[in-house]
Amino acid sequence: MDVRMTSISTQTTTSSGASLIGLLYAARALRGFGDGFAIIILPAYMTALGYDAVAVGIVATASLLGTAALTLLIGWIAPRFDLRMLLLFGAGLMIATGIAFPNVEHLTLIALVGFIGTVNPSGGDLGVAVPLEHAVLARTASDARRTQVFARYSLIGALCAAAGSLAASLPDIMVSAGATQLGAFRAMFYAYAALGMICALLYRQVPHAHAEARAGQVALGPSKRTVYKLAALFSVDAFAGGFVAQSLLVLWLFQRFDLSLSAAGLFFFWSSTLSAFSYPVAAWIAKRIGLVNTMVFTHIPSSIFLILAALSPNLYLALGLLLLRAALSQMDVPTRTSYVMAVVTPPERPAAAGVTAVPRSLASAISPAIAGVLLTTAFPGLPLIICGALKIGYDLALLVSFRHIKPPEEAG
Repeated sequence: MDVRMTSISTQTTTSSGASLIGLLYAARALRGFGDGFAIIILPAYMTALGYDAVAVGIVATASLLGTAALTLLIGWIAPRFDLRMLLLFGAGLMIATGIAFPNVEHLTLIALVGFIGTVNPSGGDLGVAVPLEHAVLARTASDARRTQVFARYSLIGALCAAAGSLAASLPDIMVSAGATQLGAFRAMFYAYAALGMICALLYRQVPHAHAEARAGQVALGPSKRTVYKLAALFSVDAFAGGFVAQSLLVLWLFQRFDLSLSAAGLFFFWSSTLSAFSYPVAAWIAKRIGLVNTMVFTHIPSSIFLILAALSPNLYLALGLLLLRAALSQMDVPTRTSYVMAVVTPPERPAAAGVTAVPRSLASAISPAIAGVLLTTAFPGLPLIICGALKIGYDLALLVSFRHIKPPEEAG
């Protein structure tokens, strides 16, 4: 009888964990779809309002700074508030962002909405909900399945971002049907708000829990030095990535090759799709050569492709190189997250997620404004070259510093 009851309890717990993971996957899908079209629509919307690359860079910087500030705030207040309420707060910000953007035109107000709101110009796994979701996923999944769970999480987000990129062509269809260009862009932002409402409905199903109940000791303890070192390296990577934040890469393609909005949407659909399918491949590779090696030896070639794209004389060669980059550049996303969760103790995971995420957000927020200025120079491809060079330096530093620190599944 005791054995049977234990089996039933284990099955119930497993089922509950799978249900919670599925809910987080669904929310990630909605946010990914929204970001997929918003990061393409935003620079096009600002261009239609008459703003240049410098203004777009300023708004991207404001957005990433706001993401960092909100992530830090959430990490600080999480032990005092209910998890479900915090996730609902994030969904509320998404709704407010979609409503506010169509109703402001002055640069200061657009930057303010970018700072407070949830549109992520980098196209990566950044945002208020991400550290909380990462901690929950890490606690729910076993060591053997952890990388696979994060790979699926990233895969779902990237595939839905790809679908969102295709949706970015809808304003062209609306214009051909008689709508104004600005009106079409504003309708897309309202659609973004609607996605936030659906996220709120999903988050309402999250069980009530406080950070203490989920993770015990929230502050960093024995893993502090390792986490700070990783955070510093990840910040270099994020600073480099800010030079080619997706909104700025969209703008570079618009300016350098006169790419249309529909063509940009199609390109970023394939780019996001390649990135998406790289996640499970990354998990497969990591089982064979390790997490750190997977991060480094897939990242370096992608940076080389980015540098070559900046030097490309024609559109098709540039797009081909950027697609090759997309197939490799995001393989470090699930492996990086899995590695951080693996090399700290379970009680430290929420804090480790926040400590590594916030500096990344701050670092990535600095470079878009610089890149916006560089896009107006005689050689607008300079941000791509700077990004590639810095990322190669980061990869080599990561390999030297952490090649001997193994996660549990690689130990022994």
